[in-house]
Amino acid sequence: MPTVIAHHDVTDKDHWLASPQREEFFGPLGVSNIRTFVDPQNPNHVAVLMDVADMDVVMAAMETGEAAGAMEHDGVLPETLVMLVEA
Repeated sequence: MPTVIAHHDVTDKDHWLASPQREEFFGPLGVSNIRTFVDPQNPNHVAVLMDVADMDVVMAAMETGEAAGAMEHDGVLPETLVMLVEA
C-alpha cells in the first residue's frame, strides 16, 4: 500500500481544513490514514498525506466529475495539484 502526498493551492485554508470531502471521497476508494498539512509561509498551499490501497482506482476516480465537485467544494485549485507516490 503506497503512501501518497498530494499538494495544491486552495482559496480558503480554514474551509479546506474543516471540510469532510476528503474522507467522503477517498474513504470508499480504500484510502486510509488521511492527514492534512498547511505551509506556514503560504497558508493557501496545503497537502494531504494518505495510504492508498489501489493507485489505479484512485487515479481513475480523480478523472471523474465527483472528484471535480469535491475539489470545487473544498476550494482546491486543480491546476496546482501535484501527486507524489512513495517509491
